[in-house]
Parts: sequence; structure tokens; C-alpha cells
Amino acid sequence: MGFNCGIVGLPNVGKSTLFNALTQTAAAQAANYPFCTIEPNVGRVGVPDPRLDDLARIAKSQKVVPTSLEFVDIAGLVRGASRGEGLGNQFLANIREVDAIIHVLRCFEDGDITHVEGSVDPIRDAETVETELMLADLDSLEKRQVTLAKKARGGDKEAQAQMALSEPLIAALQAGRPARTAVPAGEEENARRLQLMTTKPVLYVCNVEEASAATGNAHSARVAEQAAREGARAVVVSAAIEAEISQMAADDRAEFLSSLGLEDSGLDRIIRAGHDLLGLITYFTAGPKESRAWTIIKGMKAPQAAGVIHGDFERGFIAAETIAYTDYVALGGEQAAKEAGKMRVEGKEYVVKDGDVMLFRFNV
Repeated sequence: MGFNCGIVGLPNVGKSTLFNALTQTAAAQAANYPFCTIEPNVGRVGVPDPRLDDLARIAKSQKVVPTSLEFVDIAGLVRGASRGEGLGNQFLANIREVDAIIHVLRCFEDGDITHVEGSVDPIRDAETVETELMLADLDSLEKRQVTLAKKARGGDKEAQAQMALSEPLIAALQAGRPARTAVPAGEEENARRLQLMTTKPVLYVCNVEEASAATGNAHSARVAEQAAREGARAVVVSAAIEAEISQMAADDRAEFLSSLGLEDSGLDRIIRAGHDLLGLITYFTAGPKESRAWTIIKGMKAPQAAGVIHGDFERGFIAAETIAYTDYVALGGEQAAKEAGKMRVEGKEYVVKDGDVMLFRFNV
């Protein structure tokens, strides 16, 4: 089950610097958090999760395998992208294919780095990108409606349903609002199939100067306020610091971050936020051979969660032996949890919870 986040932004905001730091850091952490380059602008990184290390220590696992998330460094956008300006067509094609958008905003002043708009204003920059995405979505829907209208007049029920779904989305876009604000309740999955860019969840990454990495600055505070109004999220990072950390030995990173007043790296926060943005949770399998994290969509039932490991697990699902992470750690492992009555046998209707340690029984 693969999920990906597209990293977008105007030119010279630090987008590629962050992506490069992400890939370099991941490569350096290959022992615990493996990274692989799928294409020059695509990287897959492990999602940092201290719980996995705890489980591996208790289970005395020979191998530790984190869950992963894919990041796509998408070509910089400029005004007019919806009309094909710059690399607009490539940008729009790439962004339609990702599950979520990580929008990097320049929140630092630097006279040596030119801003395409002539000044630093992250809210304006966010609106520039959002406007281009809305214009492209509106054009896509309006063209689709012409074809659907013909089919609907002929009595095509599916076309009629698609037209009914599209109408409030078109109205929102025409009013200057992203399509995500007008998706009818219960139609989220159907709306997703339309591949509209403004229905995708958004994470704003505020790229600040080094001195503001721990606290943020006035620019990032404005972005946080805007994100709260939109129901989006915002993370503060310093691309310059992340680039420096990516070149360090693992043992030196914690001390360096502490000296800056940071508990963890900005990239770790981006990875975790991207995971949350997609509505994902993690369950674990643990044993002497390996401890592994598995990504599933929140709300998934036990058989479907088992199918993430292997299709046979889902087809032949019988039951899931389940221990909560906190019980597993507090009691010191599987056997002790069983003896304390903390291991549950769950059936097909069980909704998997974040942190569950699971063993699936199946028969095919």
C-alpha cells in the first residue's frame, strides 16, 4: 500500500533543498530508516517511530523495518501554470497523481535570493499556487460536464450522479474556494476519483531562517493562522539547518538539534505530519526475526489490515491476536501480555487501532 506527498512551491522557496536534505538524511539512516530513489525526483523514506525501536528491543528482533512514505519533488510553479506557463503542464500532471500536497512557503528574508514576486509574503504565495490549482480544476470539471450532460440527457444514471457531485464543486471553484470545501458528505471517495488537485489535503511547510527554526517568526505565524482557518496544518523548518543535519553523523545530530532548542529535526516532523495528513495509522508485527511497522488507512478492519502484509492473509482471515502497544511494552512482551490477559482475539469486524501489535491467523 503506497502513499505519496507532492512537494510544491514557487521557485526559490527552498523546496528542492528540503527534498535533497530529506533524501540525504534518509540515505544516511539506512540502518533503521531505509530510503530508495525511485526516480530522480522521487524518494521513499521511513517514518520515524520510536515505538518500533521499543518493540524490537523487547522482542530481540534481528531486523527493524519501518513503514514508509513517498515524497515527490514537483517542478516549481509560476503564475499562469493553469494555462501552461513555465512547466505548468508538467506540474499539474504530477500533482494530480499524489495523495497529498506539501506546500513549501518562503518565510525568510534574504537579499541574495531573488523572490519571483519581488518580496516575501507567504500568504500571497500560497494563494498564487492555490489559484492556479483551482483554475485548472475548474477547467477540468467544466470540460467533463459537457460530456456528462449529453449522457445524462440519454438517461445515464452514472452520468447524472457525477453531474450532481460536480455541480457544488464547480460553484465553489467559481467563487474562489478550493473544491475540498464543497464535497458533499459521504461523497469523499467519489470526489477523490475526479483527481482534483484542490480536494487533496495540504500541509504548509514554513521555511524560516536558522535563528527562527525553534520558534518560528512573524511570517510563519501568519501561515499558521491561515492553516487553522482552512483546517490544514503547518510545520516550521529551516531548510538550511536540515541541509546541514543531513551531512552529519547520526551521533552528532541530537546534540546539534539540542543546541538549537529543537527536540527533533524538521524533516522528521514533515514525515510524521505527512503520514497524519493522509489519515494513516500504524500497526506492528514483532518477533525474533523482525519488528515491522505497517501503514493502513484509519478505520480499516482486521482482514483488510492483514491484506497489507499479503493477500492470502485477507482471503483466509480467521482472527487477529492483538495487544495494545502500551500493554506490550509495560508488560515486557507477548508472553507476559498473554499471561496478564492483555492479548485479545479479534474477528473480522475489529477496527484496527494505531499502535496495535498483531498476529494474524489465516487459512487458505
